[in-house]
Amino acid sequence: MILYRYWQALALASAISAGVVHAQGAAPVADTAATTAAPLPAEAFATLPFLQAPALSPDGTRVALRMAIKGEQRFAIIRLDGASNPVMINPGPNDLNSWAWVNNDWLVATIGTTAPVEGDSWYLRRTIGISADGKKINVLGKDVAAQGADDILWIARDGSPHIRLALQTSIYRDAAGFWPEVRDFDVTNGHSVQVQPPRTTVMDWYADGTGTVRSGLAYDDDARSYRLLYRDSAAQPFRTLVKAKGKDADLGNTPAMFLPEPGKALSISDADDVTALYPLDLATLKTGPKLFGVPGYDIDGIITDDSGTRLVGVNYTDTRPRTHWIDPALADIQTKLDAAVGTRTARIVSWSKDFQVLIVHVGGPDRPGAYYVYRQAEGVMHMMAMVNEALGLKAYGPVRTVKYKARDGLEISAVLTLPRGKDPKNLPLILLPHGGPFARDDESWDWWTQFLASRGYAVLQPNYRGSSGYGTAFTKKGRGQWGLAMQDDLTDAVKWAADSGLADAKRVCIVGGSYGGYAAFRGAQRDGAVYRCAVSFAGVSDMPAMLRYDGSFLNGGRSKDYLREQAPDLKAVSPLYGAAQFSMPILIMHGKKDTVVPVKQSRDMAAKLKAAGKPYIYIEQPLGDHHFTRQADRLEFLKAMEAFLKEHNPA
Repeated sequence: MILYRYWQALALASAISAGVVHAQGAAPVADTAATTAAPLPAEAFATLPFLQAPALSPDGTRVALRMAIKGEQRFAIIRLDGASNPVMINPGPNDLNSWAWVNNDWLVATIGTTAPVEGDSWYLRRTIGISADGKKINVLGKDVAAQGADDILWIARDGSPHIRLALQTSIYRDAAGFWPEVRDFDVTNGHSVQVQPPRTTVMDWYADGTGTVRSGLAYDDDARSYRLLYRDSAAQPFRTLVKAKGKDADLGNTPAMFLPEPGKALSISDADDVTALYPLDLATLKTGPKLFGVPGYDIDGIITDDSGTRLVGVNYTDTRPRTHWIDPALADIQTKLDAAVGTRTARIVSWSKDFQVLIVHVGGPDRPGAYYVYRQAEGVMHMMAMVNEALGLKAYGPVRTVKYKARDGLEISAVLTLPRGKDPKNLPLILLPHGGPFARDDESWDWWTQFLASRGYAVLQPNYRGSSGYGTAFTKKGRGQWGLAMQDDLTDAVKWAADSGLADAKRVCIVGGSYGGYAAFRGAQRDGAVYRCAVSFAGVSDMPAMLRYDGSFLNGGRSKDYLREQAPDLKAVSPLYGAAQFSMPILIMHGKKDTVVPVKQSRDMAAKLKAAGKPYIYIEQPLGDHHFTRQADRLEFLKAMEAFLKEHNPA
């Protein structure tokens, strides 16, 4: 890990005064739109976000964030008053997964990297303490940590530099240290004391707002059995609250947040099909009246105050991500921000301990937007930086949610992005299914879709059955339907687009990544009458091989159960075994360093297509991963896809 200062890093602190937005009931700020002249080059859309996940220090004077410098990601700590140069940390070969402030002088971050362990390749996870001036980095538990050492259960909020961390101390399952223990760490020097010893089969511990370890989730992979352990205080032994067994095991109502009152918690439950927030009695595991929910949509999670004991908001997604603020002051600020930004969206993403300083993202599904600093005493937002300077603050392809009926009558939502300035009739169409498949698309900025729209394509992203966010019943409709009804939902989306006059049914290409890449493979194999071409990034082609790969990990029995349920015959829905049925050109791309879907999935598919004499292009990215964390890989992908589409489905 290289520590250095980047003296010319756009001087972010001095850029705070570059733009101002009033948020005290003033008229909406003027909107801008991209022109319909020549589209911007692929480089503009491939640019990594300049800032990501900014986090304010408790006193609101510094911000920690991920920053892109010359196409590579860095971790930065910046003083908002510009009193010192930004501190820049190069994570090197490590993934920088998360970060949080411990106090005004120290942070913690979680990192991960793939490394050889006993002749195999393992993903090792660690937690590091970082001084705010960037002069010290301490690896916590470096002398004892085994594979997993990044589960931060609690951060002290009294100003002391302490966290409680669950970590494994052995890689051997027959050793006590294979099961995580919980230690209290001083992040300034790495010293620690054990506060909870390991317990066989417990891989996950949970702490309350005081740092007391209150519950643990035990899982026996051989028996497929679960137990939820609980105690009211550190002085009590754990007792089993509830048990469940089998591949469909459900522990029912479990705590999402411990309340200060003894035996009380909050629970996120799907009692009404979609998840909502309820009070929970830990003695009976019964919920009280619903506290918050959104008809037809699951909630995403809860937001607590600095102490971790008071609920201040609930995140949810309907057509786009939103926050329902329970704290009256934050609700009032949100109302003012919404009035100030007009048709754009304003999201409060971080705040100081006293909520007097906030960081707000202003953007929308048609623009990457910018981050602003808002101080309550001023009532004004000062621009911190644009997310993508090459694209600026302009609006690009308009985005909206549409609904269509699948062939069996199921209503499905989809996100539609259109080329700006074009009549939405008889357009060439890109059908872009999301990954997961337990995930969903919404009206958020998406560099893939906006790039394609800039090239003249309508882009349709169906939230097919099995997608998340629409309730338990909708998710379960995807069970056993990989490559079957889930694939039918995609072709039914194309039919809707053509029947509505939006798309030219003769000019449709299917494009996707991860599960979406699988759907592209499957579409090329079985739906020759629907698509002219296909593009798969990091796609699954061989389900039985994927079952073996996922099953080799810790508690892999659950993964095997899940994959076995995705189709009656995994081999029958695996495109690898149907290469002779491919009826269209396909572009295949995959990163060699992908740890989610092994590159072998695409290598083998390309080899089978070659043997079958089918038209394909295979591009392997030597440093590429599953998430396009490198700008060079993004750019190569966009350019290859653009050239491929221009030849096989020109706009």
